[in-house]
Amino acid sequence: MKRTLNLLILFLSLYPPILTAQTAHPEPATLAIGSKAPDFSLIGVDDKTYSLKDFNPYKLLVVVFSCNHCPTPHVFIFDENRLLQYVGRVDDKEKPGTGKAEDLRNAIDALLAGNKPPITTTKVFGCSIKWSWKNEYTQQLYREWAALPVALEAIDTTGVKRLISNTSEKLRLINVWATWCGPCTAEFPELVKTDRMYRERDFEFISISTDKPEKEDKVLKFLQKNQASNKNYIYTGESIYPLIETIDPTWQGALPYALIVEPGGKIVYRHQGIIDPRALRKFIVEHPMLGRYY
Repeated sequence: MKRTLNLLILFLSLYPPILTAQTAHPEPATLAIGSKAPDFSLIGVDDKTYSLKDFNPYKLLVVVFSCNHCPTPHVFIFDENRLLQYVGRVDDKEKPGTGKAEDLRNAIDALLAGNKPPITTTKVFGCSIKWSWKNEYTQQLYREWAALPVALEAIDTTGVKRLISNTSEKLRLINVWATWCGPCTAEFPELVKTDRMYRERDFEFISISTDKPEKEDKVLKFLQKNQASNKNYIYTGESIYPLIETIDPTWQGALPYALIVEPGGKIVYRHQGIIDPRALRKFIVEHPMLGRYY
């Protein structure tokens, strides 16, 4: 016999990720079991604004704080009286297909059956909830990034071969672009943002400009404007076609072009044209080297 699942799950995204740091603010305590659900006003993915009363028809309300790089989201379950009955992890599966503890499912099943959850609180491994005052640290971080030096180096096909071979221990994003390419300059700020998101992990972003060497000053000014403190190169070969073959023999030559190369030189991602930044970040964060799954 099928049972109707009379609950609502509300996802609260923590994107973009904010690094945690020591500040003058005390760490707030989360709600205790039995606490009343606080009211809220939040914009949904459908661009509508929702408050607590909008979910009155549902027996249970599950609030999930999550983001696209977190292994284990933070869950809060409220009963039909909107009293908190469970706080903690979804389960103990940091990697799909492993683990045994189905804490969220067990809590929901118990509450729908009119019982108390067998476990009411668990620890949550991953990223902490980011309180609004932590934006102070974010602003400081942006100021530090803006102060980092931006450099541009010459590179030939021999140097490009070394980049593709990737003797580093990092996942390497290589972007080929030019200042005269509208799509290239349009997507570049998002690539810089992606670099900032993951550069403290096993990830690096490298750009290769195909502007003529005499346009070096123009390229550098563009990079400085975008605070591109990653590694940047300008191609110095007389012909662009050897570069195309060196970068990727499957590349047809249109800009922009992006590759993701694993250590050892295995190309695991190719994209010609403007990248969807969310799709790119999803690919990066789900790669085993980035540590989302252990």
